[in-house]
Amino acid sequence: MSIARVAAAPAAAILLLSACTEIPSGANAVASIQFDSLPSPSVVLGDTLRDESGKVAPLKARAFAFGALEITGPPFRYFTLDRGLTVDSASGRVIGDSVRATPARVVATVAGLQAVMPIPVVFKPDTLVVSSGRDSLAYSLTDSTINISPPLSVVLRHTLTRTDSLVRSYLVKFAVTNQTDTLAAQLVGDAGGPSSRDTTDLSGTASRRVRIRPTRLASVTDSVVITATVTYRGAHVRGSPARLVLKVKPK
Repeated sequence: MSIARVAAAPAAAILLLSACTEIPSGANAVASIQFDSLPSPSVVLGDTLRDESGKVAPLKARAFAFGALEITGPPFRYFTLDRGLTVDSASGRVIGDSVRATPARVVATVAGLQAVMPIPVVFKPDTLVVSSGRDSLAYSLTDSTINISPPLSVVLRHTLTRTDSLVRSYLVKFAVTNQTDTLAAQLVGDAGGPSSRDTTDLSGTASRRVRIRPTRLASVTDSVVITATVTYRGAHVRGSPARLVLKVKPK
């Protein structure tokens, strides 16, 4: 997620202000502020924002003087613009209180400046289900552009008894587990770049593809085993880790 930033006005624009406008100066004069990246992609309904290990992780904003020097301990205050979240104004600790279709926005403010962070509120993840867990790839020794597999995917659910319980905006980690040569089978995103992590989409689905480098495989015909992992509060959800398998052979 991109970092929300509020920057000071350019010097040229400042010169156009009236003479009574006070221009921030000094070592502790705030010129710009920004949020740190979210510790996880979303906050779970009825819970607080946590990092990937499950530890409570309040929002954190930073303030900078001119010259990009960070200011220590500025008195930030936090508030929300939307329903779905409550936030402690001093600590930045957020709690999800209702699931909504769009992210709820939290504002950090200090010295008259504001930064905005959108945060999705999602159902508690309960079960990881394999969606497309077995596929095959006929690789080429001469044309590397075709040596990327179809997506291998999983779906994250809040419950199996309702059709509207898909969990979106939640982190899924993927790993190749049976190849000693890390370049023989490499996880990639849809654009082809190396990537072992995905965030579930509106359908609760997360996926990764596999790039094969045939000359590094242990045998001409081989299998690549991938695990997909989802945790909540540091513990695996039901069905995690999920096992995905890609069969590879020459074209």
